Amino acid sequence: MKRLLGACALLSLLAGCASHDIDPRGYDKTGTASYYGARHHGKRTASGEPFDQNALTAAHPALPFGTRVLVTNLKNDKSVVVRINDRGPHTRGRLIDLSRKAAQQLDMLSTGTAKVRVQGLSD
Repeated sequence: MKRLLGACALLSLLAGCASHDIDPRGYDKTGTASYYGARHHGKRTASGEPFDQNALTAAHPALPFGTRVLVTNLKNDKSVVVRINDRGPHTRGRLIDLSRKAAQQLDMLSTGTAKVRVQGLSD
């Protein structure tokens, strides 16, 4: 009986810690974006595909892989559409990690971060 209770407690704990995908329809958040590039180029993303710093992709903690989002730099109104293919950012206070190419299109390479609006797109 103790084993059964212990197993149930462990499963409850694990279920509570699991990340849950969120519905991209209507997703609209504002926060800080950062980017990752050369150091991660070619390494596996959480989706299993190799990271390509020259592709228009991004890491998000909960949006489903394959979700397309519109990211707008609130300082200069430049926008880019990226596809979520990785998990992150792993720095507290960040909303999304962009590929180098996406960051370049938002004109945020020199600062490394930017305040952005992220909006889910329907396919």
